[in-house]
Amino acid sequence: MDRLPFPGGRTAGSGMGHFRVAVEVGNRAGERFEAMEALVDTGATYTWIPRDVLQQLGVTPEEEWPFELADGREVRYPVTWTLIRISERARPTVVVFGEPGSPPILGVVTLEEFLLAVDPVHRRLIPVPGRL
Repeated sequence: MDRLPFPGGRTAGSGMGHFRVAVEVGNRAGERFEAMEALVDTGATYTWIPRDVLQQLGVTPEEEWPFELADGREVRYPVTWTLIRISERARPTVVVFGEPGSPPILGVVTLEEFLLAVDPVHRRLIPVPGRL
């Protein structure tokens, strides 16, 4: 069984609840965006973007946060706030500087900021109201 190398740790081959969506990641000023397909992973708290993509956009780390991997190890990764575009909407969100060349992952914080939820049966994102 294949496992995602970073973060999450869900089985990539199982297909249950996993699908990819078109997103664009941009610099904070919204001047440049890079299109990519991101794996939707509801087990990942934050959005994971390969470091090389962020660097090409001129995005720099602001802080380093601790994270727990699927195997229980605690690691630290740099993070920043930058723009993500899904469909026609762009929002600032926390992104983790992932390993160069690793697959992008769309985490639940970004989904909630966009008021989106996962429809695992139809493998799509659906709009939902915010919760108070």
